[in-house]
Amino acid sequence: MKAVGIIAEYNPFHSGHQWQLNTAKSLSGCPAAVIVMSGQFVQRGEPALFDKWLRAEMAVRSGADLVIELPAVFALRSAQYFAAGGVRLLQALGIISHLSFGVEDNNLAALKKLADLADTANTGSLVRQKLKAGLSYPAALGQVLLTQSQAEPATIAFTPNNILAIEYLRALNRYAAAILPCPVKRQHAGYHEVDISAPFASATAIRKSVLENGCVPPTAAAVIPPASKTIIEKALHSGRGPVIAGAFETALLARLRTMPLSAIAELPDVTEGLQHRIADTALTATGWDELLSAIKCKRYTHTRLQRILLHALLGTTKAAIEEFDHAGPLYARVLAFSEQGKELLRQASQQSTIPLITKTTHFLNSQQRYMAPLTPLQTMLAVDSTASDIYSLGFANPALRYGGWDFRQSPVYLTTRPPATV
Repeated sequence: MKAVGIIAEYNPFHSGHQWQLNTAKSLSGCPAAVIVMSGQFVQRGEPALFDKWLRAEMAVRSGADLVIELPAVFALRSAQYFAAGGVRLLQALGIISHLSFGVEDNNLAALKKLADLADTANTGSLVRQKLKAGLSYPAALGQVLLTQSQAEPATIAFTPNNILAIEYLRALNRYAAAILPCPVKRQHAGYHEVDISAPFASATAIRKSVLENGCVPPTAAAVIPPASKTIIEKALHSGRGPVIAGAFETALLARLRTMPLSAIAELPDVTEGLQHRIADTALTATGWDELLSAIKCKRYTHTRLQRILLHALLGTTKAAIEEFDHAGPLYARVLAFSEQGKELLRQASQQSTIPLITKTTHFLNSQQRYMAPLTPLQTMLAVDSTASDIYSLGFANPALRYGGWDFRQSPVYLTTRPPATV
């Protein structure tokens, strides 16, 4: 049984995601869908509103069959590395025939040409220049491609979604030529849209609504599947969310104030003396937002700075990231699966080129995590487990803020798709 793969964040899983999931299965002809999903922290350098197991359960209860975690060392990266990590993980499973992704313009031929153009040395050089000028990666690549190509803006819009689609195509060319692209034209609100209007709304708007109301108000309930509503409401009631960046400000400031300047300089994405600005600001800032505002400068976008701060919390370095990029994902950590997903796991266990992890302690335990030397797989897995230990500090319920979640929590297994439970 072949499956269609989707790389996502589901922060949270909403009706637009469900529509894409169903459409991807239909267009690809695949009976099953495998999701590679960000874990506790998402690509914008923020904590997910709800933890990875809850979000994975939302997806499986609404039509996904298997949810695999995208390791944090790829999830907390720019679009190029986020896409490459997800594609390499899907390829390694050995059961994926198609990759589905959202696009603003359903013109696959044009997107493929732009993906080829993006891989040229000249394009790469021009993108780096624009990054140094302070543009985000999607904006930088979009501007360069618009200048370099003959595509009219009315034909291909260089939006973040289309830029990510181009990155998926680049990654397929490089790592997974046998996987077929399956673009799905977006029917729902834009990523940054903050207003809710049925039948679809952005994840940004849904998060805003949940945070402002402390519940799932009727407007938000109208644009998320029933399973997502139930899981979110139970999580709110139990204090297992929502989690926001401000919950980590004390831990972050303590970390930055005690880090040597040389260690800050070795954080991924820190260049051109930014370490001095971070170190100085950490001594005077009293919170997350104040710290970000004070560090912000022309050459660093808000998102890039947020990722740098999370790398500081997680303890990742430039050297480690380079090694991870060279190796690619070294395991497939299972977060949730359906009865059909169980069959996919059986097939993947025979065909995958990387180990499937359903029990973390079979590969790493809480004591080993602090003992050297670790294998590359253990080192990558240690970052994920550290992310969960930090993330749990953001739970509203103090009784849930214990560490070791990755060593205690089993994958969510749903033999049927009944009403959700937490």
